[in-house]
Amino acid sequence: MKLSSPRRTAAAAAALVTVAALALSACSSGGSTSANGSVAVVSQEAQNSPYQGTVLAKRFDKPDLVLPDTTGQPFDLRQRTAGKPTLLFFGYTSCPDVCPTTMGDIAVAMSKLPADEQDKINVVFVSTDPQVDNPKVLRTWLDSFDKNFIGLTGDLTKVKAAAQSLGILVEDPVVNKDGTVTSSHGAQVLAFLPSDDKAHLVYLSDTSPATFEHDLPLLAKGVAA
Repeated sequence: MKLSSPRRTAAAAAALVTVAALALSACSSGGSTSANGSVAVVSQEAQNSPYQGTVLAKRFDKPDLVLPDTTGQPFDLRQRTAGKPTLLFFGYTSCPDVCPTTMGDIAVAMSKLPADEQDKINVVFVSTDPQVDNPKVLRTWLDSFDKNFIGLTGDLTKVKAAAQSLGILVEDPVVNKDGTVTSSHGAQVLAFLPSDDKAHLVYLSDTSPATFEHDLPLLAKGVAA
């Protein structure tokens, strides 16, 4: 799927690069695609950050979100991920393109870390189609990438509010005439650092696997952005 999220441009030394990001991405189980609008502005100080991901101009608080995980038990996002580097992504299991591609890229990068560094990073996937993505469905899907990935599902109102607090738009899923589901959602990954549990980095929909491979070791060590 081709998204409208713009690519980062090259910057002169010490310059701030401002990009319109966090675009709304429409994913459907039937493969139709569209994208529209941008809902946030982020910036990167290209020279000073050791990360290849885009540094956020605003530090976002971790959402106050409690949802069932894939065991069916309540998972308090803030409490359970406190003090640990955390990658957060909103999507759904029948998405044909950006969701599996993004999770696959993260999984490959995670697999290249030593086991102790893998254990330091939380990867959290929040379903935008909880009616279909029950805990069993979500667990099976996540296991195809990494058995340690955390899946949260349930109460779409809470999901939408959590996403909105980060400047990410999530819309109600639409059931098409052919039975396929279209779930429109922001197609970016936010990275929360352990120093303050705030989002410091965003990875856009066109982020390369090499970028995750470069940045995850830094995240595991809690390196400042």
